[in-house]
Amino acid sequence: MMEISEFAKNITQEHTQVVPISLFVAILCLCLIVGHLLEENRWVNESITAILIGCVSGIIILSITKWKSSHILRFDEELFFIYLLPPIIFNAGFQVKKKQFFHNFLTIMMFGVIGVFISVSIITVGSWWLFPKLGFMGLSIRDYLALGTIFSSTDTVCTLQILNQDETPLLYSLVFGEGVVNDATSVVLFNAVQKIDVRELNGKAALRIFRDFLYLFSTSTILGVTAGLLTALVLKTLYFGKHSSVREIALMVLMAYLSYILAELLELSGILTVFFCGIFMSHYAWHNMTDSSRITTRHTFAMMSFIAETFIFLYVGMDAFDIEKWRMSKLSFVTSLGVYSALILMILLGRAAFVFPLSLLSNYMNSHRSPSISFNHQVVIWWAGLMRGAVSIALAFKQFTYSGVTSDPDSATMITATIIIVLFTTLVCKCSSFRNW
Repeated sequence: MMEISEFAKNITQEHTQVVPISLFVAILCLCLIVGHLLEENRWVNESITAILIGCVSGIIILSITKWKSSHILRFDEELFFIYLLPPIIFNAGFQVKKKQFFHNFLTIMMFGVIGVFISVSIITVGSWWLFPKLGFMGLSIRDYLALGTIFSSTDTVCTLQILNQDETPLLYSLVFGEGVVNDATSVVLFNAVQKIDVRELNGKAALRIFRDFLYLFSTSTILGVTAGLLTALVLKTLYFGKHSSVREIALMVLMAYLSYILAELLELSGILTVFFCGIFMSHYAWHNMTDSSRITTRHTFAMMSFIAETFIFLYVGMDAFDIEKWRMSKLSFVTSLGVYSALILMILLGRAAFVFPLSLLSNYMNSHRSPSISFNHQVVIWWAGLMRGAVSIALAFKQFTYSGVTSDPDSATMITATIIIVLFTTLVCKCSSFRNW
């Protein structure tokens, strides 16, 4: 009887885990179907579709659970960094137009590295100065520094669906390249913030952070390049395609993922590693594969990235109706609105503070380049970088929750603020982009 009871208990636990996963996968399938039906609609794309479906699903789940929860699954930030982020970044590197990317490499690095440092400084100092004046107190110095990195991470995927790579190669290259390098820089700085001693913040500490960043950037890049070249060498030497295209594709996927895991294991930047691994795999390893494997790998990596992005935006939509977090926040509606508005204002200022000056500097340094970065292009770059997405959500959950759960009112406020800003920038900025561009 005891054995039967234990068996029944295990079966019940398995069903408890399988049912939510099945429902979430079913909703993901619904996102794909609705996205396909709305593909010709220039006002709605996959990310907006996933957010809206997530909001509707959250409301339905809330009503079923009698206004207790809007979630099927609980978000784990480690799930994002280990399983969802690598395919998104790798596919970005794998699909990039390398000629344009490296032709504008210096400008991209200026926007993605120097620009992030400027943006982080403005958001950190601005929030530290404004929040107490708005009546929101309780965050530590490390929290303010983390906020700077969280809201400096952009989501340019939405904008890239509007821009045409063939019609505006320079603009597309700058927006795309800055977005990827920006995310990598934000994550590296976020990890650096977690390690610093806030009691010893001074000029030396700032130089140490910058030195560590340069070390992480260079070593992570070298690891990604090595992984990409090693994969190309193995494919060329061993002729995998003569016997099995499956082995070729599997080797590409596993080597890319191995580069990311090794970088994380060595405490480097997995994002930078897997991004440059994708670039060098597409330039060298991809040409050593059979024709069928080339087609399959491109579609496989794009599919994995698409599912990961849809997963994140779907969860954001559901989390917008997480009653627990809204109830936990002790701020009044007016104070909350002031906090959200202050963060959006600092994001606007943080972008403007580096996009326009660095664009002028880039035009001066590349006076021989044709075309130069026009003022209209600068406005598009500034506007494109206002959107916040998956990386901001993941970093906010990592800073202010434990496995998606928080019991601190101030932390709950920052989670809801992040979700509001992601929703606002994705929906409002994206729709206005469609109208104007």
